[in-house]
Amino acid sequence: MSDVSNSTVAPPAQRFTSFAEFYPFYLGEHRNSTCRILHFCGTSIALTLTLYALWSGQYWLIVVAVIQGYAWAWVGHFGFEKNKPASFKQPLYSFMGDWVMWFQLLTGKIKFSG
Repeated sequence: MSDVSNSTVAPPAQRFTSFAEFYPFYLGEHRNSTCRILHFCGTSIALTLTLYALWSGQYWLIVVAVIQGYAWAWVGHFGFEKNKPASFKQPLYSFMGDWVMWFQLLTGKIKFSG
């Protein structure tokens, strides 16, 4: 029988049954103001590229939009927030959270800092 302390055992993966339950967790993973700014920039670029791709018929730009959206966000997480993006474990809720947070930042419901 091995002696394993509780500190070496990974906590069980957190499961969310709804987006409403997930979103407070999502915001908690975005406390750093630089991370929020980078998310906002990446999402704005992704939105602009997607709209332009649809308008111009240059659909290959949608791939670039996805890369841009995630690249800016991941720089925020790995470089400033010092955590792993929620999209690694909760991709759909995380994608939804990106857009809700973007809109709330845009409208001032939540702040870029703090």
